[in-house]
Amino acid sequence: MDFFPDNFQEHKGKILGAILGLIIGIIILVFGFFKTLFVVFTAIIGYIIGKFFDNKMSLRDYLDKILPPGVR
Repeated sequence: MDFFPDNFQEHKGKILGAILGLIIGIIILVFGFFKTLFVVFTAIIGYIIGKFFDNKMSLRDYLDKILPPGVR
């Protein structure tokens, strides 16, 4: 009975990637490409906003982190 947990730990990225790909493929077939793209885009925006709250980081701190020095 150790087969699944051992293989999952060894191939976690492949298994989760395949499941995510399957889910996105089904969503594209059901709703269409652009609606799916919109949902994925809004999920990414939500993740970034949630990350700000989790890390107690301001927008200015984030922009300082990703932009080169002297750009604002």
